[in-house]
Amino acid sequence: MSRITSASGPIGPMLQGALVVWAAWLLLMWHGNHWHLFSEGWFMSVTMALGSFIAGATSEGGGAVAFPVMTLVFDIEPATARDFSLMIQSVGMTAASYTIIRLGIPVEWRAVIFAAMGGALGVILSLEYLSPLLPPAQTKLFFVSTWVGFAAALFWINRIPQRETHARIQVPGSRDSLLLFLFGFVGGCISGLVGSGLDIITFSLLVLAFRVCEKVATPTSVILMASNSLVAFAWKELFGPGMAADAWAYWYVCVPIVVIGAPLGALFIRNKSREFVARFLYISIAIQYLWALIVIPMNPVLAAFSLSMTTLALLFFGSMAWLGARRLQGSMGAGGSARLAAQRQRPDHLS
Repeated sequence: MSRITSASGPIGPMLQGALVVWAAWLLLMWHGNHWHLFSEGWFMSVTMALGSFIAGATSEGGGAVAFPVMTLVFDIEPATARDFSLMIQSVGMTAASYTIIRLGIPVEWRAVIFAAMGGALGVILSLEYLSPLLPPAQTKLFFVSTWVGFAAALFWINRIPQRETHARIQVPGSRDSLLLFLFGFVGGCISGLVGSGLDIITFSLLVLAFRVCEKVATPTSVILMASNSLVAFAWKELFGPGMAADAWAYWYVCVPIVVIGAPLGALFIRNKSREFVARFLYISIAIQYLWALIVIPMNPVLAAFSLSMTTLALLFFGSMAWLGARRLQGSMGAGGSARLAAQRQRPDHLS
């Protein structure tokens, strides 16, 4: 297997994962005679060709594209869009995770472990108790408004082009592990509402608070969202009412695409600068937010909800940036600079 990988370069791990998924998918399609679904769900195949690429290349999961497109463009119920997002990420982002691990792309594994545990608890509780409480229109606005706050905070700290970044959490302690677990829990709750959330919440914590480089935080968030999607998928199928029937129909027509698209995104982004990754996020989040404002019929209640969610997101992510500044100041005092210098790497040069 290693000889195949070395001979074909980075494409080898991607094809290995794809072949396994394609074989299983073909068996399911043949056994259930699902081929007719392409005539009705082709628009989702096209959507996820882009969505899966973005899922592998950024901290936004495939659901970050699927959810707004399905709910805002095609007027599909948010619950169905959420179910589909979790289902398709279980395939695409798992395939991207396999590629990331096989190629040795740098990952912050402490964040994966503790945020994944919190995220698993959060997504289960959200699916069971939170999701039924939020009406469809508010769910859509919650999604786009939250990420606008994150983009603003990321833009703020990136005003300094050569700001200090690290390849991993510096001098990690038990408080950092607890913080990762708690933020993972919040991210999991958001995933249970809109199909993604653990990835970008943990990404924001790593980048804004821990000052981990975007190039390391991105593959970390991909692995996290893959694990969270698998937990949610298994929970709803084994212990809940199951995924929505329409979500299964869309899933069948997208599986063979995302298993290639997400790993391609991971390969595309691995040699890009952290500034490129940040700009990529700004653009995708801005498009989602502006489109939501155009297509959602606004009234005073929805406008107030959107404004309040955006304000809360700005405060939430802004506090992370403030925490990051405090950590940097504290680390440079009381002999901390020498300790950090011994651990620090130049993540922009990691390959």
